[in-house]
Amino acid sequence: MTISDEMLRRASRLPTATLHEAFGKRGNLPSAIKPVSPNFRVCGRAVTVHGPGGDNVWIHRAIYEAQPGDVLVICTNSSYEHGYWGEIMSTAALERGLAGVVIDGGARDGALLAEFGFPVFSRGLCIKGTGKDLDAVACINKPVMIGDVVVTAGDLVVGDGDGVVAIPQAEVDDVLERAECREDDEASILERLRQGESTLAIYGWVLP
Repeated sequence: MTISDEMLRRASRLPTATLHEAFGKRGNLPSAIKPVSPNFRVCGRAVTVHGPGGDNVWIHRAIYEAQPGDVLVICTNSSYEHGYWGEIMSTAALERGLAGVVIDGGARDGALLAEFGFPVFSRGLCIKGTGKDLDAVACINKPVMIGDVVVTAGDLVVGDGDGVVAIPQAEVDDVLERAECREDDEASILERLRQGESTLAIYGWVLP
């Protein structure tokens, strides 16, 4: 099942924590992966990249394989201490109309990336440069494992200040319905709290 533009619009309005809960407390990428700038938010279909550690040639290639609105999701073979993404790549991705990038590794040019406004999610900032091996073995749009989550090309990827969640295409519609219901329920709970009720009473946790 392909994720429709309407599904993306709905998902873009929902917090990652709500989507994670609605997906049965699944889909959360490692908590170390956070936005380079706190106000970054990303939502789109995944284009997956599995590259050799310490090399970013295949990431450059993926920028031109991806379509407008896509999110690059990059596995670095657990080689985190490199700056895989920076100003040049953000400029290229912006020109291509991509929605953002999620890297299981480092980025650099942090202040410039924040100014650009192109959403970059990474394990942190790292100045260590990458190699450029044109013959390296790598792949685009094959399943990648980020932490304990397998991300497949076309999956929904949403990121905000709390982190990143990935949801398989086939489950997105159901997860969105549950997430929207959860948001409505929480709005009702917040109103009850403002009226003076306690969380213990609302959730039925009052001791006998």
